Amino acid sequence: MNRLACCAYIVAFAAMPPRVRAQETPPVPPPGDTARRPESLPPARIEPTADQQKYLRGFRTAARGVAQLKTGVDGVARAQGSKDPARMTRAGRLLSGLCGTARNFMAQGRTGMSPMVYEDSSRVRARRLTLQVDSLIKAMPPCETDAAKAPTRIAGELLVRLRSYEAALQDFRTFVLGFAPPPPTQPQR
Repeated sequence: MNRLACCAYIVAFAAMPPRVRAQETPPVPPPGDTARRPESLPPARIEPTADQQKYLRGFRTAARGVAQLKTGVDGVARAQGSKDPARMTRAGRLLSGLCGTARNFMAQGRTGMSPMVYEDSSRVRARRLTLQVDSLIKAMPPCETDAAKAPTRIAGELLVRLRSYEAALQDFRTFVLGFAPPPPTQPQR
């Protein structure tokens, strides 16, 4: 191909709209039987009942409070690593405030979390998750009053409860909601 034709091709390609350039031809299906076998289809997911949806809405609200707790505990851990007393004081005050708002979210969400809406083994897992939310709610009053004075101790106590909550949540997601657990991740250094 000569230089003039090559330059004309490049100019024409550059002048095309991006959508035209990005279009690809659809993949050609393999020859033979294109129908999917029944065993390769994903299992049918059962839609939750109205009461189960209420449980999940309550759980979603409670989970917002748990996320706030995690933020506060993470802030204390980062402040502890910096060895700065002023930063630790700010982190303790922040944790104290977040405990108050987290308690409100968890208490509001907990009212809709009745494990009786599930049956058999699902009920056991929903009950365990509900008990962990109750445990976190119970830990909030001391957190609100003492986190500013002793943030490291309070964060350590909350971390133990949060780990129990996470285990119950993972169990609930796997067996009740049907989500596969995420692969373990290696901490980056």
